[in-house]
Amino acid sequence: MKIKLFPTIIFTFLFSFLAISQNPTKDSIMLKKLYNTALTDGKAYEWLDYLSNEIGGRLSGSVEAEYAVKYTEAQLNELGLDKVWLQPVMVPKWTRGFKEYAYIEGSSGIKTVTHISALGGSIPTPNLGLKAEVIEVHSFDELAALGKEKIEGKIVFFNRPMNPEFIHTGYAYGGASDQRFSGAEHAAKFGAVGVIVRSLSHKMDDAPHTGAMSYGSTPESKYIPAAAISTNGAELLSSLLKLDPNLKFYFKQNCKIWDDVLSYNVIGEIKGSVYPDRYMVVGGHLDSWDNGDGSHDDGAGVTQSMEVLRLFKKLNYKPKHTIRVVLFMNEENGLRGGRKYAEEIKSKNEKHVFALESDSGGFTPRGFSLETDAANVAQIRSWAPLFEPYFIHLFTEGYSGADIRPMKGNIDVLAGLQPDSQRYFDIHHSENDTFDKINKRELELGAATMASLMYLMDTYGAK
Repeated sequence: MKIKLFPTIIFTFLFSFLAISQNPTKDSIMLKKLYNTALTDGKAYEWLDYLSNEIGGRLSGSVEAEYAVKYTEAQLNELGLDKVWLQPVMVPKWTRGFKEYAYIEGSSGIKTVTHISALGGSIPTPNLGLKAEVIEVHSFDELAALGKEKIEGKIVFFNRPMNPEFIHTGYAYGGASDQRFSGAEHAAKFGAVGVIVRSLSHKMDDAPHTGAMSYGSTPESKYIPAAAISTNGAELLSSLLKLDPNLKFYFKQNCKIWDDVLSYNVIGEIKGSVYPDRYMVVGGHLDSWDNGDGSHDDGAGVTQSMEVLRLFKKLNYKPKHTIRVVLFMNEENGLRGGRKYAEEIKSKNEKHVFALESDSGGFTPRGFSLETDAANVAQIRSWAPLFEPYFIHLFTEGYSGADIRPMKGNIDVLAGLQPDSQRYFDIHHSENDTFDKINKRELELGAATMASLMYLMDTYGAK
């Protein structure tokens, strides 16, 4: 039996060795050039500085989003790409209005001001604000168990924290985000007059974290206002409720839902030298929330993606496939840009073989999450030795990215850059997401890591 297996073992070993790279020396040299150029002559940090500090938060439908479209289009044109264009897409427009205000009022009449942020897509409170008793819950099942009798006329306070046991904080975020997105829809069914949701962050501070919400199938006449409360505020409210179950919560927000408006995905490409009709995409989302300047979410991903094509041009690399950078509009509160791109390539019957997204912040890169079949996972993992000098070690199967995922089923490989996640949700969707939280070197390492995977996929193709 051992003798019969011996040839198989030899074949497997040789295949694995060859699969590492068809030309490991050449590939190693190319990766070294990509990293060296990004670290010594990069543009991502400069581009991000302008997006963050000159334009600022870029909520879909805003003037700032329009400025961002024009700025990135101009920068891509300066790179001398083969083609740069704008892809029209209708996007939702929601405005925050004047800053929100909230306080907790005890039975004694003492008021304690707390920090809130309207959730994207919420309606406003009445002009004079909204005050009501509060009922705290931690799940939709708990909400349903209480029923209309105990909920009607009250503000529902969703207070389920992110699970600290998850090392990958994205899993913790996913385990708590349903209450933010669908909390108002569920609470309205039982006659609640408003919703307050604990901010999705491990960090204890006074900065509320906004994010998208939906009323689902709720009739418009039954919409109720929804806001996020800071983690410190959530802890305080929960503690005071234990002492005074009849306390009241007041909040006022002035947001407004408008009709959809025209915006654009920004696209640039380098034409393939061998397979011009086979496409590879790298991208991030151009829009951001308005309470910070969107440096990590997702200005970092935008400028890293632009940098991939700039590095190829700088090093005079001629890709085999046509490589596109796509800066998607409206990921945060609608995903219209990602869906539009996927619909259009399908209608044009364009063959896409690979897409890479950066939308997890500009922190130190650790690797990639992959959505593909076993053969492509094996091929990408076989390149791990090429990435080891740069401390890139994660090649896991998992979620790739929101904007490229609509292409799933019509593409061979989807991949998401995975930076270190420990600090990301400290700032995500909050006033803390600002340019001063960006480390230039970490941002550049991420861009070089993306360019390296794009180079290898272009060189050896998908399986």
